[in-house]
Amino acid sequence: MIIGVVVTHAAPAAQLDRCLDALTVAGSLDRVVVVDNGGAAAIGDRDAVDVVRTDNRGYGAAANEGFSLAAEQGADLVALLNDDVIVRSSWLAPLVAALDRDERLGAVQPKLLFADREPTTVNSLGVAVDEYGAGHDLGSGEPDGADDPTDIEAFTGGAVVFRRSFLEATGGFDERYFLYYEDVDLSARGRVLGWRYRCIPTSVVDHIGSATTAATPERTRFLQERNRLWCTFRNGDRRTIVRATWLSVRRLRHEPRRVHATACLLYTSPSPRDI
Repeated sequence: MIIGVVVTHAAPAAQLDRCLDALTVAGSLDRVVVVDNGGAAAIGDRDAVDVVRTDNRGYGAAANEGFSLAAEQGADLVALLNDDVIVRSSWLAPLVAALDRDERLGAVQPKLLFADREPTTVNSLGVAVDEYGAGHDLGSGEPDGADDPTDIEAFTGGAVVFRRSFLEATGGFDERYFLYYEDVDLSARGRVLGWRYRCIPTSVVDHIGSATTAATPERTRFLQERNRLWCTFRNGDRRTIVRATWLSVRRLRHEPRRVHATACLLYTSPSPRDI
C-alpha cells in the first residue's frame, strides 16, 4: 500500500486544490492524508482524501503525524509532498520501481521543476551539503535535461517517497527544527544507519514555490541560519563545524544583523546535537 501525505499551512485554496487534483488524476496512491497545521484547509468532496488538523508545530511534526497515520493503515511506502507541488502523470511508478530494485534505498525523489517557468528549469535533483553545512538543491536554475538516476547525499522534503522501514529506523523528522533542514538532518541520520537515496528524473513534479514563508522573510532567515548550525553540529565533521560557525560570525556584519545574532545565540539550546 502506498499512501501520500500532503502537508499544508495557510495555503491558498486553489494551491491545495491543484495539488490534490493532480494526485487524483495520476491515480497512483491508495489514499492521501492532508495534514493541516494551519487549521483552514478545505478539500471538498474527495473520497480518497483524509484531513487531519493539528496545531502548528512545524513541517516535520505535521509530516510525522501523516507518517503515523500511514503506518496505522498499513502503508509500505509513504509519499511526502508539499501543497505547492503538482505531480505529473506516471510520476510514482519510476520511484516505486527504484525502491523495489534496491532494498537499501530509504528514500527516492523525483525531478522537481519550477512550475510555469519558461524555458523549463530545474528546481531540485536532490540536495548537497557544502563546506559550511548549507544545503543546496542540485541543478537549481539549470535548463531541464537530466534523465539518468543519480545517487544523492540528501533528498528534498518537498517531494519524496520513503520506505516505511526507513521511517521506523530513523524515527522520522526531528520536530525541533520546525522548518528547514529537517530533511537534511533526516538524510544524514539515515546514512549513518546505512540507508541510501536516489533521484529518479523520469519521475517529474512541478513546484510552485512557497508564498507562506516568503511573507515572513526575517523568520525564514532565522530558521535557515539556526537550523543550518543545528544540523552541522549534529551531523558534520569538525572541519565543517568550524567553517559553519565562522560563516555565522561573518554574517553578523550584514543585515539583518539582529536575525543573524539571534540565530547564533540560540542554536545551542535546545540543540539536536544533544540527543
